[in-house]
Amino acid sequence: MSLVSPRRALRATVSGLPREFWWLWTSSLVNRLGAFVATFMALYLTVDRGYSASYAGLVAALHGLGGVVSSLGAGVMADRLGRRPTMLVAQLSTAASVALLGFVHDPVAIAGVAFLVGMASNGSRPAVQAMMADILPPEDRVRAFSLNYFAVNLGFAVSAVGAGFIAEFSYRAGFLIEAGMTLVCAVLVFLRIPESMPGTEAGAAGGDGTRTGTEVRIGTVLRDGRFMSLVGLSFLVALIFQQGYVALPVAMGQHGFSPADYGLAIAVNGVLIVAVQIPVTGMIQRRDPRRLLVVSALLAGYGFGLTAFAGSVGVLALTVCVWTIAEILNAPTQSSLVVRLSPEQGRGRYQGMYTMSWSLAALVAPLASGVVIDAYGADWLWGACAVLGTVAAAGYALVMRGLPPEPEVTVSGGTPKPVAETTGGVTA
Repeated sequence: MSLVSPRRALRATVSGLPREFWWLWTSSLVNRLGAFVATFMALYLTVDRGYSASYAGLVAALHGLGGVVSSLGAGVMADRLGRRPTMLVAQLSTAASVALLGFVHDPVAIAGVAFLVGMASNGSRPAVQAMMADILPPEDRVRAFSLNYFAVNLGFAVSAVGAGFIAEFSYRAGFLIEAGMTLVCAVLVFLRIPESMPGTEAGAAGGDGTRTGTEVRIGTVLRDGRFMSLVGLSFLVALIFQQGYVALPVAMGQHGFSPADYGLAIAVNGVLIVAVQIPVTGMIQRRDPRRLLVVSALLAGYGFGLTAFAGSVGVLALTVCVWTIAEILNAPTQSSLVVRLSPEQGRGRYQGMYTMSWSLAALVAPLASGVVIDAYGADWLWGACAVLGTVAAAGYALVMRGLPPEPEVTVSGGTPKPVAETTGGVTA
């Protein structure tokens, strides 16, 4: 019984999804297998180059600023030119800028190239999310977002450990490996993934395949009160999660831990997600998203808060486990809600605005964490994370009240049925 149930859960999670989704899944996996810059930039600057935590925070903030600039632009581009061209331009630009980052030494040049890397690497996210919404019917989106999140973290779990040891010998090699893997990802998109924008054949699964007469503009998104509130809360949660890649490596470096120690600790994040994401998917796809988001915000805040009491790699790994559970609950739930609240013709713009909340957090978090660590110490930062998690949880509880039900989908026999009653639905 214990063997059959996991197998049934696995089959139920992965079956019935279109081929285009699996190529997109593969490209996400390949892309994250080469992840290096976002994970090890802080250590590269503070340990290898000898810069201060404040400078490392400034560079990471410029990386985030690049993402803020590209988020809305890439969202508009995905709606106007298509998902596939947007992804290709972003991935090719990322490969070139990441490779360049490994060869620049002047602090101003490093900051400028980091901005370009942030702009390029963030440009594909609205297109990827919009494409997933295009090619999948509503009842399959929660598990599809969970599976894509699983791919991202499977790649991260492998790359974090390997890159940690690579960093012991050559940071430049890490930059070049990421550039090469990003090129491979672009090749996969070019050869295997068709355009999915509504009105194309591949886009028919996620909608009715026709264009509506209502044009969605950025102003339309900004006037959507519930959605913009969700974006604001996403920003708060993202501020917390960013500390795992900005403040945590800096704090560990100041306490004498090596890059390999950080790589092992942060790899727990990816390994745990790989281990439990698929079983958890069966649970969260039928649960109230409001409760899931409240719990995830609390776990994120207090997971990082516990870092103040961690004095060894083992204990740090336990704190990573706590906020990783928050990620597992938050990411697919929030992503599916963004699609649920987005009109079909504005998916790119809505995804761009949602992506911008994470990019803005990537801009603000390094600046704030670097200043706090230099001025007061890391323990104050971990306490602030607990406060932010509590505020975000209260916000989710308020904003998600009265969430409208999922639109109806047609099941076999032509009978309309609420998505919440079908496999992969989300209940309000």
